[in-house]
Amino acid sequence: MAHKFINEINPGETIDDIYIVKDPILRSTTRGDLYIAMFLQDRTGQLNGRMWQATETIYKALPKPGFVHIQGRSELYQNNLQVIINNISIVDTSNVCIDDFLAQTDKDTKQMFEDIKQIVSQVNNPQLKALVGAFLNDAELMDKFQKAPAAIKMHHNYIGGLLEHTHNMLRVANAILPLYPDVQADMVLAGIFLHDIGKTEELSYDMAFSYTDSGQLIGHISKSLVMINQKADTLRSKGTQIDQTVLDTIGHIILSHHGQYEFGSPKLPATAEAFMVYYIDDLDAKMNQVTTLIESDTSDSNWTGWHNALQTKLYRKRIE
Repeated sequence: MAHKFINEINPGETIDDIYIVKDPILRSTTRGDLYIAMFLQDRTGQLNGRMWQATETIYKALPKPGFVHIQGRSELYQNNLQVIINNISIVDTSNVCIDDFLAQTDKDTKQMFEDIKQIVSQVNNPQLKALVGAFLNDAELMDKFQKAPAAIKMHHNYIGGLLEHTHNMLRVANAILPLYPDVQADMVLAGIFLHDIGKTEELSYDMAFSYTDSGQLIGHISKSLVMINQKADTLRSKGTQIDQTVLDTIGHIILSHHGQYEFGSPKLPATAEAFMVYYIDDLDAKMNQVTTLIESDTSDSNWTGWHNALQTKLYRKRIE
């Protein structure tokens, strides 16, 4: 039987299918009855799930995350679709087509990676070139780089998302750098390539998109900086000198690329190169978020619903 995707579910339907369960929480109603709140997910999105008359035994048996077989019904609650679960059972991963559950980029990953290598090959500074090369020559890391999502929810949240995001940013930089000849192109290109490299360790994406323990504790910004310094130490041990000024300057790009303290940036941009990386990063993330929200909205209105992260509704009507 074909899988019933999340984005195909309408209110009032009987649900009898396999989904990923995420973040289950055992709660009590005002009367003291136990219920389980959870998210149900596949590659098209996620829904809230609720199992009433639950038990601690059922809750403890649930994977966190993992595949489960759901029997229940869909309904609207406060104008939001959710699934009321009557029965839930754990499913062996070997019985699941993983492509149904993890969203993937629709771009050619091999071509994007080749493009990235071609663009960063333009880096002429010998120390930055050696640093970039140390990452490109790490086959295991580059395999992760090509598969990792760029985020859990906000933007490019699919397999290959980090690769796509980095690819887009490098192409934008290549297009605009000639307009700003005083900006150090080598530092911008190297900074973009490495700005989110820590997400290869921060995020888990083998079954569902989530944070690793290390990623939750440390975060991708700090991890990226650590990884850069580790590569620099390895290069030094082999006789290739990486000056501290170079590490500090590219490290500043890493630490400031979120642009504002309230967005989790440990530092504010203080160099032309850091400002450029921040704005290109924000542009690509926002445009991916906006276009995805417009495309995924199934209403007949010219406007999407309110999106809190963007603080606006989005106008969907195209001018032909």
